[in-house]
Amino acid sequence: MWRFDKSILAQFDFLSILLILPLIITSNWLIGEAVPALAQKQLAYVSVAALAFVGVFFLPIRRMSWLIPLFYWFTIILLLGVEFFGHARLGAQRWIDIPFINATIQPSEFVKPALILMLAYLISRTPPPTQGYNLKEFLKISFYILLPFILIAKEPDLGTALVLLLIGYGILFFVGVQWKIWATIVAGILLFSPLAYKFMLHDYQKTRIKDFLSEKPSYHVQQSIIAIGSGGFTGKEKDDATQTQMKFLPIATSDFIFAFLVERTGFLGALGIILIYVLLILHLLSVSVFNKDYYIKVVTASIAFMIFIYMGVNISMTIGFAPVVGVPLPMFSYGGSSFLNFIILFAIMQNLIAFRYKDMYDGRGTKSFV
Repeated sequence: MWRFDKSILAQFDFLSILLILPLIITSNWLIGEAVPALAQKQLAYVSVAALAFVGVFFLPIRRMSWLIPLFYWFTIILLLGVEFFGHARLGAQRWIDIPFINATIQPSEFVKPALILMLAYLISRTPPPTQGYNLKEFLKISFYILLPFILIAKEPDLGTALVLLLIGYGILFFVGVQWKIWATIVAGILLFSPLAYKFMLHDYQKTRIKDFLSEKPSYHVQQSIIAIGSGGFTGKEKDDATQTQMKFLPIATSDFIFAFLVERTGFLGALGIILIYVLLILHLLSVSVFNKDYYIKVVTASIAFMIFIYMGVNISMTIGFAPVVGVPLPMFSYGGSSFLNFIILFAIMQNLIAFRYKDMYDGRGTKSFV
């Protein structure tokens, strides 16, 4: 038997939930206009994510912290499984077939929460000194960041790999590393970048970069810019949103949903959604900065970085300021994997905050939230 202590609600971060809800509602409205059948699927994803949120929120995460390294290494084994037993689609080997149920999983999606939790686990066990981590500790944590990066980049899935890399080193920069290490890394990147472009990128990745640098944007970006420009200040009615309704705008419910949003709601709608993201990111960073608990600090900052990276790349891509990559608009683009990942990360964050001062198991061994 277990009993629920309502006092945990006093610690619950309601503001982040209030900021997420408008994203979900607006997204489902747009998807429903473009492809009604997809809106039904998206509602199913939201329902599954809500159940996952409740399930993860009530897990004794701090008491189960010894499982975090096991979870991390399990995702690494899955990535190695992709290398040897993976299922290829569109020239990329990113999936593993699940026997008997005719389904596949994409292990790289599981790596995101696994890496974030692993960073929180490592940093909380060995907090950075006042001067920041030295080279030894930096290299130790870098190993856990670079291992999944290399395996995912090899699939190839450079977009996801770079997101993990930016989150990992963003957290290290956030918690503190000696400045000489960063200076060496920046110099190394500047020297190594030309060689990486020539020998490590695939042809289609080079093509995306060339298209981005060329004077004339690709067809997808051209249609996206037309949709955004035609939205004006307040947007168009559904029947007048010809870029979407006549299928000129490609992937209007996922990769280019921001262009669809602007076509329908105009500058004001775009400003509103961007403002929600900015408020959410600033709120998460404020929670992280003013918290001395490294589990909360790392997980909350990681979510903020992840939202910023996804939002920045997706919106920049739709207006021609970044190469076209398969990066969704967080909790807005159609799709289950990315949405579920974000909701699970928020559930972990809420758990760490709400139960920070609580003991989930009483002395008699019965489950309690007192």
